[in-house]
Amino acid sequence: MVACSHRTGTILTTFKELGVLPEIADALARVDITTPFPIQEMTLSVALMGTDLIGQARTGTGKTLAFGIPVLQRSVAPHDPDYSELAAPGKPQALIVAPTRELAIQVSS
Repeated sequence: MVACSHRTGTILTTFKELGVLPEIADALARVDITTPFPIQEMTLSVALMGTDLIGQARTGTGKTLAFGIPVLQRSVAPHDPDYSELAAPGKPQALIVAPTRELAIQVSS
């Protein structure tokens, strides 16, 4: 399935096509987030593989979801089958660092 972006008129892939789990893509759709922003389109498939990356984009262009979706999708909960295979079960699996208090508040909600 391909969507046309109302922002640029270009053809964009869907979140599911980028490798986002259906449950996460459906949750995004329930809050009317259906078309990935360019930063998300460029980074999600890479980040979902566990590859480190650095991205830069203007304010309001979707950076929080660009890193938040992979963190959510790759995190393993104690009831998940792969939990015991973690290198250090029970230890943090992700660390999000924000350079300012304002940004920390923004990305935490």
